[in-house]
Amino acid sequence: MRVQHITVDCASPYELARFWSMVTGWPISAIDEPGDDEVLIEPPEPGMAELLFVRVPEAKAGKNRLHLDLVPTERTRDEEVVRLTAEGATVVADRRTPEGRGWVVMADPEGNEFCVETER
Repeated sequence: MRVQHITVDCASPYELARFWSMVTGWPISAIDEPGDDEVLIEPPEPGMAELLFVRVPEAKAGKNRLHLDLVPTERTRDEEVVRLTAEGATVVADRRTPEGRGWVVMADPEGNEFCVETER
């Protein structure tokens, strides 16, 4: 088995896909446009799981049971936290330690949690 999509239920698929496209650097599918009920962002390599954003009528309720842990590739963890906050993410919990390890729990514009880990 291979994971095809990681699907995110949301109120505004295109807008949320734009945020995650900015986070990952992955493009929105050329066939998707504002107002669509499903919007895909495509990974850079074939065979990687795609991120799919699907409109649902109900609002998010409670903590995510599944989330993404992201590791910066071009910036430090702290630089990414600043960049993502400027783009609409919020800090949920700061788990950074004085010696520089740890992570930051953030939420996207619709409240879906994700973590920004220490760069490798």
